[in-house]
Amino acid sequence: MRRPWRVLVLGLCLGLGGCASNFGFGLQEDERAVSGGDLNLKPIGYSNLAGWSGDDHAAAFRAFRRSCSKIDRQASAANGKKSRLDPALVDACRRALALGPKVSRAAARAFFEQAFTPHEITASRPDGLLTSYFEPVLEGARKPGNGFNVPIYRRPTDLMLLSPSDERGTRNAQMTAMRKTANGSEPYPTRQQIEQGALKGRGLELLYLKDPVDAYIMHIQGSARIRLRDGKKARIGFAAKNGYPYTSIGKALIDQGEIDASKMSMQRMKAWMRANPEKAKRVMWKNKSFIFFRELDEGVGTDGPIGAQGVPLSAGRSLAVDTGFHTLGTPIWLKVPGLKTSGKSYARLMIAQDVGSAIKGPERGDIYWGSGEKAGRAAGKIKYPGSFVVLVPNTRAYR
Repeated sequence: MRRPWRVLVLGLCLGLGGCASNFGFGLQEDERAVSGGDLNLKPIGYSNLAGWSGDDHAAAFRAFRRSCSKIDRQASAANGKKSRLDPALVDACRRALALGPKVSRAAARAFFEQAFTPHEITASRPDGLLTSYFEPVLEGARKPGNGFNVPIYRRPTDLMLLSPSDERGTRNAQMTAMRKTANGSEPYPTRQQIEQGALKGRGLELLYLKDPVDAYIMHIQGSARIRLRDGKKARIGFAAKNGYPYTSIGKALIDQGEIDASKMSMQRMKAWMRANPEKAKRVMWKNKSFIFFRELDEGVGTDGPIGAQGVPLSAGRSLAVDTGFHTLGTPIWLKVPGLKTSGKSYARLMIAQDVGSAIKGPERGDIYWGSGEKAGRAAGKIKYPGSFVVLVPNTRAYR
């Protein structure tokens, strides 16, 4: 079961499927550490968030409402039955939806300040780390030929998930899927076995790309927009993985002495792989994890790719988190001093909407930077210490 932030206040819990307490809008307990579950949280004031007043809260609000639409549908489907949904977050979401999609920055800021209380993470822990990801835009074809010979596969029918896909980040050390057989289950083919033909002839090919390096980067990012040979466009997103833990090939290249750690970036890794295709193939096979994709009905449009929460991601506002610590849909104030945008340190309100196999820890996050080559160049260079402040929903009395 996904574990949310579970905040204990004077012995009362606030979390998914748990009991609720009246946290209130005030900070009378701001000197008292609040601990619960896997996090130690302490309420602070919005005045403690450097940069808060200058943020575009309306942009964060639009991203939050996307999460809220999904949360509201889930709450309505539960129809009063026990669920993993936090009633306080459901309530905050319904208030956000009632405000409508277009609110001013001032109104959005007022909403967050009234509906949530910021909490800093106080437990002893390694420093937080923020990286970034993007949605590649690639050339592709629906049929092989003319150089388009790298298949992108849809999810096989015999793939049996052992845990929900939105929990894959918390279970990266475990097998998360198996192959269903007449005699039970067995490990699914690895990346190497699949690329050597283990799935050939089963009609699972969704699209074809030209470059195996592009295909691998798309596997890491989990989505792509595809410009097809016939002039049409398609958008594909994560459907499932073959169950093996994710292994970083960037680390493998550093360990092998191929790229110096101080110079490692997505661009440097791609350049090395293209210059050394046979070596690159063997390095990629070190990562046994393989991603299956689905074509999204939402098409290309202006919305972002679909994250683990099942909602379109928003560039610069969507954050991939470890769901062992944070519930999807949670607003998180993110501060990354070393990352500069428009000459200022990156500090803004983000919404937890995605996960990743390499995202582990209470202050480990991946910023969704956007689509296309420019976003990819920026995202590939981002690796900075940073910190989270979790916005915990203020609660009413629930019965």
